[in-house]
Amino acid sequence: MFDEALISAARSSKAWPFQEAMKLVKRFNGSKKDQDGKVVPVLFETGYGPSGLPHIGTFQEVLRTTLVRRAYEIVASEDSTPAPTRLVAFSDDMDGLRKVPDNVPNKDMLAKHLGMPLSRIPDPFGSNDSFAGTNNRRLREFLDRFGFDYEFVSASDRYNSGAFDDALRQVLRKYDDIQAIMLPTLREERRKTYSPVLPVSPKSGIVLQVPVEVVDAENGIVRFEDEGEIIEHCIFGGQAKLQWKVDWAMRWYALGVDYEMCGKDLTDSVTQSGRIVQVLGGKKPEGMIYELFLDANGEKISKSKGNGLSIEEWLTYGSEESLGHYLFANPKSAKQLHIGVIPRAVDEYWQFRERIPEQDWDKRLGNPAWNLLHAAGNDEGAGDTLPVTYGLLLNLVSVLGAEATREQVWAYLANYVQDATPEAYPDLDVLVGTALAYNRDFVAPTLNRRAPSATEASALRELDAYLAGIAADTPAEEMQTQVYEIGKKEEYGFESLRDWFKALYQTLLGSDQGPRMGSFIALYGIENSRKLIADALAKA
Repeated sequence: MFDEALISAARSSKAWPFQEAMKLVKRFNGSKKDQDGKVVPVLFETGYGPSGLPHIGTFQEVLRTTLVRRAYEIVASEDSTPAPTRLVAFSDDMDGLRKVPDNVPNKDMLAKHLGMPLSRIPDPFGSNDSFAGTNNRRLREFLDRFGFDYEFVSASDRYNSGAFDDALRQVLRKYDDIQAIMLPTLREERRKTYSPVLPVSPKSGIVLQVPVEVVDAENGIVRFEDEGEIIEHCIFGGQAKLQWKVDWAMRWYALGVDYEMCGKDLTDSVTQSGRIVQVLGGKKPEGMIYELFLDANGEKISKSKGNGLSIEEWLTYGSEESLGHYLFANPKSAKQLHIGVIPRAVDEYWQFRERIPEQDWDKRLGNPAWNLLHAAGNDEGAGDTLPVTYGLLLNLVSVLGAEATREQVWAYLANYVQDATPEAYPDLDVLVGTALAYNRDFVAPTLNRRAPSATEASALRELDAYLAGIAADTPAEEMQTQVYEIGKKEEYGFESLRDWFKALYQTLLGSDQGPRMGSFIALYGIENSRKLIADALAKA
């Protein structure tokens, strides 16, 4: 049950998931109903090509679709009851194998099956009945790992069982109309061989790219050339598949898809498939076209270039929630996706999560952390926070060195956090592990603590003298205040406090950015911090 204040705020929210959800409300003039006026589920869909492993793009599409799905359940609710929805994860495993992937065994075997449907090629890993079967299993394991609520549907099951036969019959009936849409979009040479229907050769089992003549639409009979012979062939029961844009439209028509988003690279496909589904007698789904990822240099991410970031890499150096947070903001703007964005994403997620209880519904609905928690059915986590920031944790690990252990980090956390144990702070324990990995792979190899200038050395000596005279349990805020006071003194010549802090970070931590020094000193310990200062002064 939803609070009336929540429903009202959601219907006028400017947050993108609710803006997208309101498209569906306008589409159905409220919630979706059948001919008898009964409320029925809205169908959301995400698509997947099973020629490779699930990746960060798969995660972002399912996550973002889920956010819109949950938003719709609120804005279209009646009597405070969530509007019903379904999410289908569709695998296009009838597609023909175009090339042998680089990351699989038994490449020679796969090469012998080029052109055949992925679901009819032996599994190179030997763990399933087909190549697509293994990748479909991995897709389900991938989605289950993150707790997504979905229904898995495969193209091969639908084609082979005859579930798509009625839709295929409609494609044959509208064959000329579909050609009229597609042919003007193709190069002249491609027009000569293009057909919306791709028959599976009864001789070779290959998905054929050949001109096709419709002989009998009602019975699914087409005529084409196969290995030099003109044959007539029924396309029902998995004996054909459709070209990509036609297949997408047919799927929308056959399944009754109401919402599907996609990347900017499929903009033209959305346009053509939208026209085709109308020809078939269906309606184009609502949807959002999102921007694609860029690498650290602002270039488009490419598998062939290897300039992307895998989901495994993100989860090695950051948390699942931080990835969701990063993907939430501005989906229609291009995002740089590289290792360097992870620490900030982790801290921003927890900052947003802490704010949830104090926000009214208007602000809360635009809060990434609230949306992620709500999508996961974990609203009780709102307001939770961590006792240290990820940035501070990274700074601690960096001074401990590349060989630091999880036990060492927790020992230092005990200086700063009451009852600091992995059991008491499981979310923090995850970040301890990712911080150790981040430091080992990216910080420690490049760490360079520069020598302080003469005036910087004088300021460091004053800071050291202050630390020598205070108690071990001096509050972090009190130490932070004194750090400020030292940096303000005219005799040290800092143009701003920023210059003073930058000097501290570069000489003590070996980085251009860093934490609140009072918090760091409290965490690392006064005596250990004085050793850092002594090491820096030794270089002066």
